[in-house]
Amino acid sequence: MMNNKNNNKKTNKKGFTKKEVAQSKVDQQLKDPKAGMRLNKYISNSGVCSRRDADIYIQAGSVSVNGKVVTEMGYKVQLDDEVKFDGRRINPEPKAYVLLNKPKGFYVTGSYEKSNKTVMDLVHSATQARIAPVGKLETSATGLLLFTNDGTLSKKLSNSKNGVRQIYQLELNKNFRQEDLDVIKEGPFVEGKKVIIEEIAFVDNKPPHIVGIELRSQRTHIVQRIFKKFDYEIVKLDRVVYANLDKKNLPRGHYRHLSKQEVINMGMF
Repeated sequence: MMNNKNNNKKTNKKGFTKKEVAQSKVDQQLKDPKAGMRLNKYISNSGVCSRRDADIYIQAGSVSVNGKVVTEMGYKVQLDDEVKFDGRRINPEPKAYVLLNKPKGFYVTGSYEKSNKTVMDLVHSATQARIAPVGKLETSATGLLLFTNDGTLSKKLSNSKNGVRQIYQLELNKNFRQEDLDVIKEGPFVEGKKVIIEEIAFVDNKPPHIVGIELRSQRTHIVQRIFKKFDYEIVKLDRVVYANLDKKNLPRGHYRHLSKQEVINMGMF
């Protein structure tokens, strides 16, 4: 006689566990765009919070669908609806994390004419998930740019009080003066607010107009504004490190998917 004491999983009449049934429903909804999904399930699948907590946020007016706040319990949405949680778009697709080594001349944010090139053109074949860039990188700049559909991580990186570690290599329009380096190292004031500089130095075996700078500030155009304050123009700006990610084995214009360990490490920032 078989011993069933070790089989503690609850199954239905067909022998499926509740978890398997729930996953089957999610998979079916992902496969069929016309299948409706309860809004609280949609939020939960997006990784924002539990379904029970989602009900609370929905009642509080924190969720909108296609631009309209929804407070109705049991409201169903389609997978192509625009669902926002606290103003940030979310989706229930499998999480995707793509790192691009951005070339010069590609737009990252804003409204573009059809003739303009955007970074989305470079990563369109990376995944079927609806990924978006985290943060900004100037059109003229090059280097690392992270894309994801993980709204929680994106919000965390964008709103981090401590900032995200970033290292840039700059080419200036003239040789960088040691006295200016010393002042910037102490933390320059830009528009009355001090910018904390982790490190700034000349780059080994490079001419004196090539400089490396590490900082965590996410203020708009902050690197350009720092050097403009000291009468320098940045000819080339390249982000070589973002958080715990670098450009090793990632040629310009190419992308790669993050490893599971890299995703875990990103969540620790």
